[in-house]
Amino acid sequence: MSGWQGKVALVTGGVSGIGFGIARAFAAEGMRLALSYRNHAFREDAARWFADHGHEAPLFIALDVTDRDGFAAAGEEIDRHFGRLDVLANNAGVSVFGPTDEASYADYDWIMGVNFGGVVNGLVTMLPRIKAAGRGGHVVNVASMAAYLSGPQAGIYTASKFAVRGLTESLRYNLAPYGIGCSLVCPALTRTNAWDSALKRPDAFAGSGFAPVDRAELEQFGTAFEAGMDPLEVGEKIVRGMNENRAVIFTHPEFAEDFREIYEASVAALPDEPVPAARQEIERLRREAGRAAAAGKSIGIADLT
Repeated sequence: MSGWQGKVALVTGGVSGIGFGIARAFAAEGMRLALSYRNHAFREDAARWFADHGHEAPLFIALDVTDRDGFAAAGEEIDRHFGRLDVLANNAGVSVFGPTDEASYADYDWIMGVNFGGVVNGLVTMLPRIKAAGRGGHVVNVASMAAYLSGPQAGIYTASKFAVRGLTESLRYNLAPYGIGCSLVCPALTRTNAWDSALKRPDAFAGSGFAPVDRAELEQFGTAFEAGMDPLEVGEKIVRGMNENRAVIFTHPEFAEDFREIYEASVAALPDEPVPAARQEIERLRREAGRAAAAGKSIGIADLT
């Protein structure tokens, strides 16, 4: 029997793309599911899949992840339906591209609001429920390989994913004393419709600094996603990473060259000069505190000096 059997999980954006892959992988482990959605057709498709495969029907929750009141209502609905929450998978996001030097406030507010703000809203609303239950659990924050790799057309998207990475790496230390695992997931090219986010821009963020969307050009870009990994495979790799409580779950293997370049460039950028003993000691204490936190000790500011 799976260690996740009977656990209750919320997956945001859980009815299509990577979110639906996660939902199916969680269902295979025997988890009970709450899935947030915005597209009613995708919701119906997901409901049909669960019925056809003999799984318990998920609790479907209409939710815009930027809506804090909506998140609060979703938490109450989960409380009523399941009486608890064990796993949170913050997955919902938008993929929007354009030259960063031309971006408007609306571009920043929309992309950061969904990709980073949506994660924040999930954590603030749902973490107290997981902690209060006292049974451990797991938080999965889905970022992207853009959390490590930047590009000329993805400045705000990259910033949002770097932010999710930094938040998740720090949060892992805070959750360890509660027996709650925390994983950063960084998928790469996956067979989804994520490429069409720019066609779904909310009216409230209409004032883009980017050039008007060329649908034909965007659809051509979308053809690249056909070569992507099956979302279910991504979901299954996430479950394996959760089982091992991995800090980082990489789902795609094709980035060794990139990481080698990042490592070599980073080390080469460090000044080659003596370091005062007092500064060395502060960094020793930081590393020691990090290791202790990862092992489950609650760390305070006093532990850093």
